[in-house]
Amino acid sequence: MNEKFDRAAEDLGNSIHLEHVNVQVPDQRLAMLFYVSGLGLTRDPYLMTSDDNMWINVGRSQFHLPAGKAQVLRGHTALVISGRKALLDRLASVAPRLAGTKFSYREHNDYVEAICPWGNRLRCYEPDADRFGRITLGIPYVEFDVPTGHAQGIADFYPDIMGMPSHFKNGDANVTSVQVGKNQNLLFRETDRPLVDYDGHHVQIYITNFSGPHRALAERNLIFSEDNPYQYRFRDIVDLESGKHLFTIEHEVRSATHPMFLRPLVNRNPAQTNRTFAEGYDQWLWAMGPNRYDG
Repeated sequence: MNEKFDRAAEDLGNSIHLEHVNVQVPDQRLAMLFYVSGLGLTRDPYLMTSDDNMWINVGRSQFHLPAGKAQVLRGHTALVISGRKALLDRLASVAPRLAGTKFSYREHNDYVEAICPWGNRLRCYEPDADRFGRITLGIPYVEFDVPTGHAQGIADFYPDIMGMPSHFKNGDANVTSVQVGKNQNLLFRETDRPLVDYDGHHVQIYITNFSGPHRALAERNLIFSEDNPYQYRFRDIVDLESGKHLFTIEHEVRSATHPMFLRPLVNRNPAQTNRTFAEGYDQWLWAMGPNRYDG
């Protein structure tokens, strides 16, 4: 008898990959110290190699860090990054050179919180296949702080407009989770704290049904820019019935036919140094080994 499988468990919805989080930084040198030397991530060796932008590889995802007035995401970005002690040692090593900035880090039971020189918060988790999928390095979610009472409307927006599954949960706070890739989500957590004004940072996703969401967004006058044949952007999330504004975060929306879709990314092993060099260990294996082999 053939084994029965839950085929719906493998559905992703329309969005198939969260590729990058983009925030402007005023100083590329300080950004290099934090993201590369401190966190142990890798500067993309092929693209944006001057001093006006920097792409930082995180497994199959990236941070994009163009030069400009500092932008701060209203919430935090999660990283899966193995080796807590090594991470803490790296962050401690860059602390003197980041003195006088907003840089800090703190160890929690579940994660290490690292704050960049301009205030962006990152939560660094150890790999956990049940929680984050079978990765040792990557961006599993981005969480945004949203006003009280807005999470349910956001949960309604994404399936209807973008074709992306969402789930509304009521726990320690109302939270909407939107699936944007394999083991990747955008989270919208309600807070009663005052929110700062949106400053232009963005996230980028790849979707398979490219024209349908574009049509639905255009009908509501929500298209922010038309970049090229493979890409458009929107910013405002609205209540589907009233049109009330719920939250603003720019989405760079790319088609799966975009020339850069799933471009291979270089991820270095930060434990590899000139003093401890071991041949064959330069690369970070961002995915866990298989837990079974199918014949």
